[in-house]
Amino acid sequence: MAEFGPYTPHSSLDVDPEAVRAAHAELTSRLRDNYPFFHPRYAGQMLKPPHPAAVLGYVTTMLINPNNHALDGGPATAAMEREVVTQLASMFGFGEHLGHLTTSGTIANLEALFVARELHPGRGIAYSADAHYTHSRMCHLLGVPGHAVATDTTGRMDLDALDELLRGGSVGTVVMTAGTTGLGAIDPIDEAVGLCREHGVRIHVDAAYGGFFRLIADDSADGVAAAPFRAIAECDSVVIDPHKHGLQPYGCGAILFRDPSVARHYGHDSPYTYFTSDQMHLGEISLECSRSGAAAAALWLTLKLLPLTPDGLGAVLRPGRRAALTWANALADSDQLVPFQTPQLDIVTYFPRRATLSEIDRVSGHVLDTGMALPPDEAVYVATYDVTPAALAVRGHDVDADVDHGRILRSVLMKPETEEALPALHDRVVALARSAG
Repeated sequence: MAEFGPYTPHSSLDVDPEAVRAAHAELTSRLRDNYPFFHPRYAGQMLKPPHPAAVLGYVTTMLINPNNHALDGGPATAAMEREVVTQLASMFGFGEHLGHLTTSGTIANLEALFVARELHPGRGIAYSADAHYTHSRMCHLLGVPGHAVATDTTGRMDLDALDELLRGGSVGTVVMTAGTTGLGAIDPIDEAVGLCREHGVRIHVDAAYGGFFRLIADDSADGVAAAPFRAIAECDSVVIDPHKHGLQPYGCGAILFRDPSVARHYGHDSPYTYFTSDQMHLGEISLECSRSGAAAAALWLTLKLLPLTPDGLGAVLRPGRRAALTWANALADSDQLVPFQTPQLDIVTYFPRRATLSEIDRVSGHVLDTGMALPPDEAVYVATYDVTPAALAVRGHDVDADVDHGRILRSVLMKPETEEALPALHDRVVALARSAG
């Protein structure tokens, strides 16, 4: 930045180098109170480290600290944001579109539901009973009725139940989920399009978790079902989280609308903000104000190196998908564990072979707690998922329903390194289940 001329930083910003070293040492020490999200033996929550390219792009840009709300705050990174949003839109089959990055998938979905309310005032929003919990909360926030639709035997929205709801005429938008956060289930988007159009209802797709699987939606042995992802091109809006499978740091979500005219619902006046360009500023099509330009730069740099193609970023997703399928088969052959259902993405759900739900809950808790308490070079990290006796029965599992709900095990295999580590991970989880007695 020398071309702008020299200046002297203000003395109030000066800090003692020794104090910096001491504070940083304390920081790094405190950060050890974390789980090893980077390691393939961590298969708990939806967490993994960002790609080094994303870190490089983010940190480099943070030295400038642009704000992508207005072109006045980040002209370079606003241009990068438009470029990456266009790439995301193309991945989903959107031509002309309106969209921008957000700080999270939750905020992106809030914007989608806000537009849904504006387009169909007085009408409600439907989502599956397994959709992300924030859809119900956002309906409450927006003051619109929310309708939870029953799911089928694989955790997907039941279209017969949806049809019955839509016949009442009270719903204006249906949220279909491409990758539920619990089971990784993919709602039948392709089958829902005609049904929703028949009833004059919009479709929004929450692809926050599963959206990037569009790159391997090819019906191949290590891919995912193509039809639901292809159908997103016919839907009205879609949300995706680059800070999940897009290898980005938190927070980086995105909202995309197929009809650019929905920009009218964002209209507002900010006389002190938009003054250096006649182009549309990103803040003019966003509910958020200040947003990190560094997030756009990080995603832009990542996609320069790992483009949105099957051989680019898609190659990062296939190992996790293969690992999920391989593990489900191994679980089916195990004398200690049972797959809850066949994985549709890279999330595996399973439970101990026990006669009662209370015993399944106890052993699942033992696997969770004991696995994390092992020495660091042996520890395994899984998660749990709460189920009812009915959820087990509908999937064909004969379990004594002695309690009304209980925990099973859930593992997210979103790191490509997990494929190689899977045999050891499987053996350790089996041993932990066996040790519970």
